Amino acid sequence: MHRESRLRRSADFDRARSGGRGWSHDILVCYVFLREEPGPLRVGIIVSRRVGNAVVRNLVKRRIREATRALYPELAPQRDLVVIARPKIVDHSLADIRRTLYSLFRRAGLTIDPETAKNAFTSGPTDS
Repeated sequence: MHRESRLRRSADFDRARSGGRGWSHDILVCYVFLREEPGPLRVGIIVSRRVGNAVVRNLVKRRIREATRALYPELAPQRDLVVIARPKIVDHSLADIRRTLYSLFRRAGLTIDPETAKNAFTSGPTDS
């Protein structure tokens, strides 16, 4: 994912977790915060030490990142999204993670038509 599509600051993670709405599943928790300023959807991933050692945590992060990347064109802009992995995630494949994320995103109301998402940044007020 591009740099502008990622959450990097601790304050952004905290704002999404405390001020946003949350949805949970056995293997993932998802928090969504609607930003006032326009821009692309920004994603942050949290995998704690309870999930496993560094090798396992990095594998889980790569799987979540790939699943999110595949679904990214269908997701609504102007939001901060924090995805938190639960320890049970280590027993699940990339396909399972993708299905779970899609389910959480639909429940959160994040999914939109890919064509609408593409036009979200090209339409709007213009200088005339």
